Amino acid sequence: MVGAKSGTWIYPFICFFFLLASLEVDASDVPMTLLHSAVAKGAVCLDGSPPAYHFSPGSGSGANNWLVHMEGGGWCRNVEQCLERKNNFRGSSNHMKPLSFSGILGNSKNSNPDFYNWNRVKIRYCDGSSFTGDVERVDPATNLHYRGARVWLAIMEDLLAKGMNKAENALLSGCSAGGLASILHCDKFRSLLPASAKVKCFSDAGYFIDGKDISGTTTVRSLYNDVVNLHGSGKNLPSSCTSRLSPSMCFFPQNVVPTMSTPLFILNAAYDAWQIKNTLAPSSADPRKSWNACKLNIKSCSSDQLEKMQDFRSQFLRALPASGNSSTGMFIISCYAHCQSGSQDIWLGADSPMIDKMPIAKAVGDWFYGRSVVRKIDCPYPCNSSCRNRVYE
Repeated sequence: MVGAKSGTWIYPFICFFFLLASLEVDASDVPMTLLHSAVAKGAVCLDGSPPAYHFSPGSGSGANNWLVHMEGGGWCRNVEQCLERKNNFRGSSNHMKPLSFSGILGNSKNSNPDFYNWNRVKIRYCDGSSFTGDVERVDPATNLHYRGARVWLAIMEDLLAKGMNKAENALLSGCSAGGLASILHCDKFRSLLPASAKVKCFSDAGYFIDGKDISGTTTVRSLYNDVVNLHGSGKNLPSSCTSRLSPSMCFFPQNVVPTMSTPLFILNAAYDAWQIKNTLAPSSADPRKSWNACKLNIKSCSSDQLEKMQDFRSQFLRALPASGNSSTGMFIISCYAHCQSGSQDIWLGADSPMIDKMPIAKAVGDWFYGRSVVRKIDCPYPCNSSCRNRVYE
């Protein structure tokens, strides 16, 4: 029998233990599927290994609903960069480790109320082209396979066979390079699913703009031009864009979204950390490295640098789709961040970032289910005290 004195600390400890246990269940590793059958179709990672995804089956009211999320991780623009990826999980499933689901992929009703019991899938990113590449020839000197588009289609076919062909609700999502992929593949995804299904797309930190850097040059254009040419991406980009513009210009969502037919939600930081580092202040435009401290921590930016970042925000807002289309949802927050849907404390938590007292999870859920029109554009930095601004080492 436990005495009153010992009980005063044992019972809180038991409660804490069960809380930890519940968090552990929500964050447990999700099994990884290696799609060996895709190899015969040439649908492989950069090193020729099979593509992979993680799958957590739906249940109850979510048994016929599907959330397919694409991992991010930048791009490789030349042979040297792609060879480097062959030796890690960005280019080979042989180097992929187990991972857990959280945020938009989480399985707790309290922390992910709209999608917790859906079929939840995370597609691993190992092609370096936002799932757009398709080059038949493989150079024996490098053994590099540029097959991202084949990987995407092979995984979609496998998921359709697992029950996605009976989907009632479906959301194609992604972060960063995966967020761009969710835009580039959005209408294709819609075409694969039943006409009766509600199908939408969600891009987290994937709205990369055709912006000018601090020297006035559009440096990011050369990056996308190299990626598209190396990976043979042109034929796999939306024809509604490539019929009007060069393929590399169709890597910019602002040139693709206006002609999309499938509803899209754009989650992005107005001061996106990747774009500040690589679009606004790339190393090529900052040879003296005067932006290094600012790019690591927005609180270290000078008044002149902050002014240029405000100009970038203005460029970003001008690149967003016009407000006339109510099916397009937005949550453009004034934080220094990149990818916000995968972290539980940012997606939905006690101190989650908000706009007008609305957290990201509620904004996305309200938009998907049509509970309200969501088009949130935050005031300029540093107005939002709820921001979790990224600080890099």
